[in-house]
Amino acid sequence: MALPRLTAAATALALILAPVSPATAQDRRADPVDLVNPLMGTDSTYELSYGNTYPAIALPWGMNFWTPTTNKAGDGWAYRYRDNKLWGFKQTHQPSPWMNDYGAFSLMAMTGAPKLAEADRASWYSHKAEVARPYYYSAYLADYDTTVEIAPTERAAQFRFTFPESDQSWILLDAFDKGSAVTILPKQRRIIGYARNNSGGVPANFRNYFVLEFDHDFTVADTFGDGFKRRPGVTRAEGERVGALIGFRTRRGEQVNVRVASSFISAEQAQLNLDRELGRDSFDTTKEKARATWSALLNRYKVDDPDLDNVRTFYSALYRTQLFPRRFHEYDRAGKMVHYSPYNGQVLPGPMFTDNGFWDTFRAVFPLFTIMERKLDGEIMEGLANTYRESGWLPEWASPGHRDVMIGSNSAVNIADAYLNGIRGYDIETLYEAIKKNATTSVGRPKSADGKTISAVGREGVEYYNRLGYVPYDVGIKENAARTLEYAYADFTIARLAEALGKTEDAAMFRARAQNYRKLFDPSVGWMRGRNQDGSFQSPFNPLKWGDAFTEGNSMHYSWSVFQDVRGLIDLMGGDRAFVAKIDQVFDSPPKFDESYYGQVIHEIREMQVVNMGNYAHGNQPIQHMIYLYDYAGAPWKTQWHIRNVMRRLYAAQPDGYPGDEDNGQTSAWYVFSALGFYPVTPGANQYVIGSPLFRRSELALENGRRFVVEAPANSAANVYIQSAMLNGRKLDRTWLLQDEIMAGGTLHFVMGPYPNKAWAIDPTAAPYSMANDRNQGNN
Repeated sequence: MALPRLTAAATALALILAPVSPATAQDRRADPVDLVNPLMGTDSTYELSYGNTYPAIALPWGMNFWTPTTNKAGDGWAYRYRDNKLWGFKQTHQPSPWMNDYGAFSLMAMTGAPKLAEADRASWYSHKAEVARPYYYSAYLADYDTTVEIAPTERAAQFRFTFPESDQSWILLDAFDKGSAVTILPKQRRIIGYARNNSGGVPANFRNYFVLEFDHDFTVADTFGDGFKRRPGVTRAEGERVGALIGFRTRRGEQVNVRVASSFISAEQAQLNLDRELGRDSFDTTKEKARATWSALLNRYKVDDPDLDNVRTFYSALYRTQLFPRRFHEYDRAGKMVHYSPYNGQVLPGPMFTDNGFWDTFRAVFPLFTIMERKLDGEIMEGLANTYRESGWLPEWASPGHRDVMIGSNSAVNIADAYLNGIRGYDIETLYEAIKKNATTSVGRPKSADGKTISAVGREGVEYYNRLGYVPYDVGIKENAARTLEYAYADFTIARLAEALGKTEDAAMFRARAQNYRKLFDPSVGWMRGRNQDGSFQSPFNPLKWGDAFTEGNSMHYSWSVFQDVRGLIDLMGGDRAFVAKIDQVFDSPPKFDESYYGQVIHEIREMQVVNMGNYAHGNQPIQHMIYLYDYAGAPWKTQWHIRNVMRRLYAAQPDGYPGDEDNGQTSAWYVFSALGFYPVTPGANQYVIGSPLFRRSELALENGRRFVVEAPANSAANVYIQSAMLNGRKLDRTWLLQDEIMAGGTLHFVMGPYPNKAWAIDPTAAPYSMANDRNQGNN
C-alpha cells in the first residue's frame, strides 16, 4: 500500500521527531538545552509585564537574534503569547520593548494571491504547532499550509520553508522603515540590501546590510515600494520602506531553503559572514551546531532535583543570562576582529558589545560572568574601553550607541568587579581614566540626534554631588535621591579599584564619598529622602510615592540601596532588631502606592500590587537584593524563607513566568544565583551572600577546570531552612562566600530542614562585608 503524502506541517514535525538511537534519546531528554522554554515571559503587554521577552532564536551573545512576530514593525511588543497570528520572522537586535529595535528586517511565507501589507499577510497559528528552542524555531502558518523553520548562527541563519502544492508559493522580505533598499539577483538566486530602522543611538551612516541566498530558481522576482505598492519585474527598490517578493512553483512537501546573513560594516562583510558561518552546511547541520553550542554552555551548570519544573525554570532563566550584551563585532577577511562603531560611524579594530542597561545588569548578570564567563567578561571590558575611545564616555545604556535611559554610574561597578576578581586582558588604565571622568565632570557629554545632551551618560548632577555629597531635590534633576545612592555605591567600587591600582589618593577620596548615602537618611521618618540644596529634606514626603526622588520605585524600595555598607545602614535604622522589623514592614504593609509623579499606574507598580507580597516589588531591580539583607542583621532564616517563597511563587518556565521585566538577564540572574544558594549583594567586595539553595545538588564547571559543587541532599519544598553548612569538609558558620573560595573549586554542603535554626550564622562576625566594619575577610 502506498504511504500517504505528508502535509507541510507533518513533514516538519517528522523531521523534529525523527527517531534516534536509544542512547542519544536518553542523552537528549537529560540535556538542559531542551529544557529551556524561550517563550518564558512572552505573555506580556504594555500594562503588565510577565517578562517582556520574546523568543530569541540565537547563539549565546550573538550579533543577531531571530524571532517570530505577532505585531506590526516598530512595536516593541513584537511577540505576544496570546496573539493568534504570525506576521513574520524578524532578525532583531531589540534588548527591551522600551528600547525597541534597530537594523531589523523580516521574512514571511505565503501561498495563493500575494498579500504585501503586514496585517494582510499575517497567518493564523497555534502554539500547539510551534516549537521554540534556543537553537531552533518552527511554526505552522495555517492560512498557507506552510511550515517555517529557523536555525541560527552568530551573524547568519538558515530558513527552511515547507510548502504545499502551489503555483503561487511566496517568500516576502520586508526591510522596514526609516530607509531601506533591496536588489534581487535572479540568476544568482540572491537578494541583497540594507535596513536603517532604529530607535536612536546610531550615527548618520548606520545600515544593517543583508544578503539572502535561495536554493530554488525564482518564477517571480518583484519588489515593492513605499505604501506596499507592488512593482512587477522591477528588481531594485530603495525608499522609506521597501521589500522583495519572490515566487516559486512547489510540490506538496517541497522545501525551499534560504541562507541569510548580515553585517553592520558592509554588503561584502555580510557575504563574508554568510560564507564563513554557514559554508556548505545543510539546515540540519546548522541546527545541530547551534544546539551543540548551547548544550556545551548550559551543561557547565548541572542541577539535580526531583522537581523537573524547578529545573526547567532554572535553565530557562539561565538561557536569558546568556543573550546580552550582544557581540557587535565581526571578523574581516584576514580573520581580525573589527566593528562598526555605533558611536562615530567608523570601522575600527577590536571588540564591541552593546544592548545592555548596566542599571539592571550590574547587580547579578556581570557578577555571574566573573565566575562562569571570565574570558567573555574580559572582552566586554575591552569593548568598554573602545566605547570610551570612540565616544569619550563609558556606556550606561547602549542600544547600539548611547541612549538616554535610566540613571547611575554603574559601568564603574562592572569594571571594578571584573578587575578585582582577577579578570585581565584589557586596558584597565584607559578604563580607570573613563571611570574618573564620569565621577568628575558632566561637561561634554554626548548628544542625541535631536541635539539634546544624553543625561544618562556620565553622572547627571555630578558637580552638586561632589560639592554637597548628594544631588539636590530642588535643582531640576529628576530621581535625585536614587542617583545619590547609586553614585555612592559606584564610589565604593572605584575606591577599591583605585587601591588595587596603587592610586591611594583617589582611593581615599572615593572611599569617603561612598559614605554619602548617610546624607539622605532622615531619622525622623526612618527612610531615605530627597534633600534640598540648603540641606532641608524634601517636603511633603510619602515613602510610598513612586518616582520623584527615586527611580521606578519609592523610598521603601530604594532605602536599601546601600550595597557597600549594610552595617552602616543598620546602625542608622536603629540596630539589628529595628532593621529586621523594617524589612518585615515592606512585606507586611499592604501594596499601597502613590503614582502621582507619573500620572498613571505604571506597569512596575501594578506588578508589585498583584502578587500579594505587600510593598515588595521584585518585578523591578532596585529591591531585588533586599531579602538577603536579613543575613547582615542576624536573621538569616528570614532570608532563607523569603528566597524560596519568591522562587516558588514568582518564577516558572511559562509564558507568564517572570514577576516583571526580565531586563537583559538580570531578573533571570537573580533566580540563577538564588537557586544555587548565594547572591552578589555587593559587586566589588568579592563576596556572595548565602540564601537557601533550591536543588539537592548543583555543580559549576569553571573555566579554570575546577568544579564548585553545592549539596543539599535533604532539600525539598518544605526543607527551606539551613540547619548547618560545611565548606570542603569544614564547618561553615557564616552567611558569605569569597569569590576565591568558589574559584578554587570544592563542595559547599548544606543540611536542610523544615524549621529555622536560629543559632546558625547569627554572630556579628558571620555577617557579610560592610564598610562599617571592614573586617579582614580578603576584601581590603
